[in-house]
Amino acid sequence: MDLTLWQYQFRIIMLGDSTVGKSSMLKRYTEDLFLESINQTVGVDFYVHFLEVEPGVRVKLQFWDTAGQERFRSVTRSYYRNSVGGLLVFDMTSQASFDHIKEWHAEVCERVQPYKVLFVLVGQKSDRDEEGERMVSREDAEKLAGELGVPYVEASAKTGQNVKDAFELLARRVYQGLLSGEVEVQEGWDGVKCSIPHTLTLQRASQAQASKDKKKKKCCA
Repeated sequence: MDLTLWQYQFRIIMLGDSTVGKSSMLKRYTEDLFLESINQTVGVDFYVHFLEVEPGVRVKLQFWDTAGQERFRSVTRSYYRNSVGGLLVFDMTSQASFDHIKEWHAEVCERVQPYKVLFVLVGQKSDRDEEGERMVSREDAEKLAGELGVPYVEASAKTGQNVKDAFELLARRVYQGLLSGEVEVQEGWDGVKCSIPHTLTLQRASQAQASKDKKKKKCCA
């Protein structure tokens, strides 16, 4: 299978304070590497990864890794509008990074209008939980995720735990949003691109039919 061929392209932006581990997560997901010391992102870094979201459906994931420092915000804000997905990342050992998540979320939602961005909340550095360094409880994180209407995942770029799950959960959320019509391919917006436009129409029709058939079966049961 040639993964350079793709039906869809999703732009996903990494959001969160500086040093929470956004770049480390991307490095682990795209290259399966972890570096104890990694240079802080200056402005925006760019990564690409290919994923099969369901048999025969290939997606090109474009990741924009934004710098968390305030002095780079004017640069990173310009990338919000053309993103369809956002990973909201905080450091489980830093209460401040968790407290800022609402600000990151609100800022993106405000700037992407009239387009739609889907999010996943990620508590990073779960490997340090056993060392007693945890400052943000799972209960508090899940409560925030509920308020924002997003899924929550605890991950560790160091051990690799749940990193793949976090990225692929978001990619599949976007894909399902496309099929349901929650997310639309629109001219002049680069959040989602479709290499063969009629493919989406066919997939939506197929999903609608499958949903009808499911309801029919339930009625007849």
